[in-house]
Amino acid sequence: MSNHITQSELEYYLWNAANLLRGHIDAGEYKQFIFPLLFYKRLCDVYDEEAARSLRESSGDKEYAELPEQHRFQIPRDAHWSVVRTKVKNVGKAIQDALRAIEKVNPDTIYGIFGDSPWTNKNRFPDHMLRELVEHFSSLTLSLENCPEDELGVGYEFLIKKFADDSGHTAAEFYTNRTVVHLMTEMLEPLPGESIYDPTCGSAGMLLSVVAHLRRRNKEWRNLKLYGQERNLLTSSIGRMNLFLHGIEDFDVVRGDTLAHPVFVKGDQLRKFDLVLANPPYSIKQWDRDAWSSDPWGRNIYGTPPQGRADYAFWQHIIVSLKPKTGRCAILFPHGVLFRNEESSMRDKLIGHDVVECVLGLGPNLFYNSPMEACVVICRTAKPKARRNKILFINAVNEVTRERAQSFLTDEHITRIVEAYREFKDIKGFSRVVSNDEIRENANNLNIPFYVRTTRNDRVHEDKADYVASLSDAISAWRESSQ
Repeated sequence: MSNHITQSELEYYLWNAANLLRGHIDAGEYKQFIFPLLFYKRLCDVYDEEAARSLRESSGDKEYAELPEQHRFQIPRDAHWSVVRTKVKNVGKAIQDALRAIEKVNPDTIYGIFGDSPWTNKNRFPDHMLRELVEHFSSLTLSLENCPEDELGVGYEFLIKKFADDSGHTAAEFYTNRTVVHLMTEMLEPLPGESIYDPTCGSAGMLLSVVAHLRRRNKEWRNLKLYGQERNLLTSSIGRMNLFLHGIEDFDVVRGDTLAHPVFVKGDQLRKFDLVLANPPYSIKQWDRDAWSSDPWGRNIYGTPPQGRADYAFWQHIIVSLKPKTGRCAILFPHGVLFRNEESSMRDKLIGHDVVECVLGLGPNLFYNSPMEACVVICRTAKPKARRNKILFINAVNEVTRERAQSFLTDEHITRIVEAYREFKDIKGFSRVVSNDEIRENANNLNIPFYVRTTRNDRVHEDKADYVASLSDAISAWRESSQ
């Protein structure tokens, strides 16, 4: 008998699990306990569902139902949720032992996926609290019949968003505004069978966006090849769980520092991908600049970024990771990468390389928990002939909606931006095609107001006084966001 779980019931169930931890630990730490328990419960319920189906097929043959080939993941008997649920003492140790046992018998798929949460710390997690948490998760059966993969995936994304809302500035480590991700994916137009890479993949939202893009168009998505690297252990685990819970198995998400130790290599070169989506950490200071100056993977094609800002290190890594004929990328950056003086020489070489196709300016508050304005840079290794030695600038600073303290792009905003990008032409007060020569005349400055002047009272300012005023506004806005 089916007990289908509605989306509202699922969201209520998931968020109430987090509420049981409220007051015991900081909101920013909820995710390191709730996500592993959710995934553990799902694995066990699906295992039971598979066993029941096998019993029906074999007329009750229990040995047949327990054969490894009858199950997507193996669950040792002593590590099953139903066993842990009976524990009244040392509950944290029972959970931890069960998670490690499941990882051990599934070494090729989910080894290390549960992270290193301190389940056995009784000062933070007394037995009674963990029992309440286990009982709460036991209140619903998360089988495929009750909760299909796409629906549970939506619930998981809901939980990621809620944790981001609750955890303040640390949210940017694992969450990017999903409407911006959707826009970036639409602009790149991924195709079936392509290889997709995110060098700072967080919770894998960008990789999943490509899958969703193809599914919406009824195109084949199962032959996508998904790759991601993420420095944070917990966040990389969340990303792997996210992909599994969405029903995706053919992916490779690896923990590691992309700048120091890129994992996707082939021989003495970086592996090449058709499409790269990325939201790198902004202006990180703790990175090995000296090693970059003699990078063994040849990523310093434009130069060595300043110690206090690794943005151009990520940018160069991404360019070198693109296939020579089909490679294209969309990178979400703060506006500073477009005009900072200390990166001018690298920007000169970047423009000379003629890989930048579009510079898109977005409105404020679309960086998570930050008021500053974002920009998206689209690069392509083999630009169409009509677009060579040109860059399209789009000033979409007004294309943003804010409701209930949340900023986002509507479908109308996304459609307008994507259409402007595809048409690649001048639209008064919104977009402009600029030659690389003109950009060089502006000292390789890619600041969008230089090229697309703001509109006030539906009139574009084209005289010199108005241009200076708009530039002054841009500088003031930049100072505010920097502050």
